[in-house]
This record gives sequence, structure tokens and C-alpha cells, in this order.
Amino acid sequence: MRISTGIEGLNELVDGGFLAERVYLVSGPPGSGKTTFGMQFLTHGAALGEVGLYATLLESPQNIIDDMSNYTMNLSILMKMQKLFFLNLGPKMDYGFADELYDFLTPRHEVVRTTAEGAPPSPAVVFKEIEKYVSEHNVKRLVIDSVSAIRFTTSDPSLEEKEINRLIRNLKGLGCTTILLSEMIDPNSYTTEQFASHGLIFLHNFLNKKTMTRALQIVKIRGVKHDCNMRGIQFHEGGIKVVDYLD
Repeated sequence: MRISTGIEGLNELVDGGFLAERVYLVSGPPGSGKTTFGMQFLTHGAALGEVGLYATLLESPQNIIDDMSNYTMNLSILMKMQKLFFLNLGPKMDYGFADELYDFLTPRHEVVRTTAEGAPPSPAVVFKEIEKYVSEHNVKRLVIDSVSAIRFTTSDPSLEEKEINRLIRNLKGLGCTTILLSEMIDPNSYTTEQFASHGLIFLHNFLNKKTMTRALQIVKIRGVKHDCNMRGIQFHEGGIKVVDYLD
């Protein structure tokens, strides 16, 4: 079964749409359009009657709603109809509530000291919270923003790959078509989640001939004939759209 992406010009590049109930990774630097991509995917599905869930670990849901209000996505209507939900998995405590500090390892194995309330959630916590929403509201489209904010590493860095694979394998069993957003900067630096996902789309934002250029590139889509060339993307009132090949 094909799932229409909701991104103008993208369905044609992936042989009609994504395969249903699979996990796709959308990566890119800041300002490349990841949030807009995710919201278009959800609102398009919601308009077709497919309930969507946006799980955020970074921005608050209200900030995302405010930012997306400039587009004609009908967020407020879809939310009132209970076709679109937001799940806030980010830090909830204000500064000063807890003073105890502890160390954790980032996905790049850098030691960071933080409070318990400010720590990134574990994959198990993220999955269990999402699983409850999916079951309760019959969610069919899911966006997680972002996989980079989940604490995959522990005191043993060798467990990182196992944890990422385990999370993605569990997400595949939810019965949703899932998009993971990731703040990957270097498209040539491949990570475990890129290999584990069914598909990888990279959103570029770079200086081209003295002009900042945004572009989309499909690195892989398993089981789907797809276009791998870099194409420009433009922002319009409905979100983003894929245009011609870059010069």
C-alpha cells in the first residue's frame, strides 16, 4: 500500500508514495525544512482521515503550532477534529527545581552533565509514551522530532547501535508510517539509524553561487523505485515543494 507524502513533487520521485507502516529518516541541518516536511506529511494524512501524531523532544508543541500557522495546513481545525495530536516528550522542569547533576553520554560519546529533569529521554521511555498515544487514538502517521534528542548511549558506548536498532524495530511494529527527524549535518557521515530505517531523505541547506539553496535528495527507499538526484525545494503557502534538478 502506498502512502501519499503530502509534499508536492515528492510522490513522483518515490513511485507514487511511501510504503505503509515503515520507518523513514529525514535528516538535514538547521533551516532545511525538516519540521515543515513532517507537518505536511501529518496534515495531508489527517485531511484524508488518517490520524497523525507529532512527538516532539525539542520545541514545545505550541511553538511548532505557532511556526506552522503561516502555512495553509489547517492545524487548528485538524486538532479540533482529533485528527492531529502533539505529544511533548521534552524537558518539563524549570531551572532551579533540581540541583543534582549527573553525567550521560551523547550519541557522539561526549560526556554532558545535566539535571535529571533536563536529561534526554531513553528510547524505552519515548517508545512507551508514543505506543500509548498510537493505541488510544488509532494513529496512522507518526513524526518524531527528533531522534537526535533521544539518549541512545549509556556508560557502555557499544550498546548504542543495539538501542537504535531496537527502537526502530519496535516502531516498525506500531502499524504507523513513521518519519524520524534528525539533525545530521554531514550527509557523508552515516549513522546506525540511517541503515536501520527503510528510507533516508536528506534535506540540504547550503551556499550555491552566493545564494543560500535548499534541496532534497533521496538517499534510499527500500522496495521502491526512486530518483536519487538532488532537486531544489521551495517554500510556499502550503509548506515545501520539490522542483527541478539543481544546476
